[in-house]
Amino acid sequence: MLEPANNDELPVIPGKRYFTIGEVSDLCGVKPHVLRYWEQEFPQLKPVKRRGNRRYYQRQDVIIIRQIRSLLYEQGFTIGGARLQLTGEHAKEDVSQSQQIVKQLRVELEEILKILRR
Repeated sequence: MLEPANNDELPVIPGKRYFTIGEVSDLCGVKPHVLRYWEQEFPQLKPVKRRGNRRYYQRQDVIIIRQIRSLLYEQGFTIGGARLQLTGEHAKEDVSQSQQIVKQLRVELEEILKILRR
């Protein structure tokens, strides 16, 4: 994740649903051609493509781009190392989310069981 110190130098992400490649470029401090290249290198980065192959990035894409930027430019990772780092972080998040879902389902099933036993 981005360190709080690194967040200060980048502008705040506005509360919009979609961002153009130019807006993302300004928000992340990365040129558009670099963003297009990163799309090929990082499978997590998948902007919506619309008419004329125009890219529209969502808030989550902007956050991922900022993470990639931090890994490459501030932490000194290579493209491959940053890819592995992101994959590891997302795997941890997926496991954590899965565990939360299982816990919630268990609570709900126990509540249903209580109701059925009445």
